[in-house]
Amino acid sequence: MERTRIIIADDESLIRMDLREMLTNLGYLVVGEAGDGQSAINLSWELRPDIVIMDIKMPDVDGIEAARVLTEERLAPVLLLSAYSQQELVQRAKEAGVASYLVKPFRENDLTPAIEVALARFGEFRTLENEIDDLKETLETRKAVERAKGILMQLQNMNEAEAFRRIQKMSMNNRKPMKAVAEAIILAHQAGE
Repeated sequence: MERTRIIIADDESLIRMDLREMLTNLGYLVVGEAGDGQSAINLSWELRPDIVIMDIKMPDVDGIEAARVLTEERLAPVLLLSAYSQQELVQRAKEAGVASYLVKPFRENDLTPAIEVALARFGEFRTLENEIDDLKETLETRKAVERAKGILMQLQNMNEAEAFRRIQKMSMNNRKPMKAVAEAIILAHQAGE
């Protein structure tokens, strides 16, 4: 089984060292370390980790802002570590898309559940995004085909089933997706107007 690849980010090198040791003891693979949020973002682009574990309070770009970027860019889920549990920080973390939040001090065995839940949530999120993208593509195809059918029905005096079969046949004969054929019909019609 492939080990989970992790980037850790904390401005204190001793904490990074302790965290690396804990994660290694738990069987995880630490592929990179950063001392600030911007470095964590850059490393994530370069190394494509499975998860990023970072402190909130860091110089330049803090952990919450870095988490926002990592989430928006869909690079990796983020597990935030913090000595602070104020509601305002938790709210900011939620809004940034943080997958999990662990309050310091924590024990080594607290890490695995937090990491595994974060990975699972991120996986579910990606699956939902892919399903949404597929549905959007299906809807766009359907709209284009409906419009092309209307054009064929109007210009060539076909009924709806005949127009659909014509688009389908053109798609198969030209080895092109139905959406591409429908868009070509629409463009040809617009050019001829």
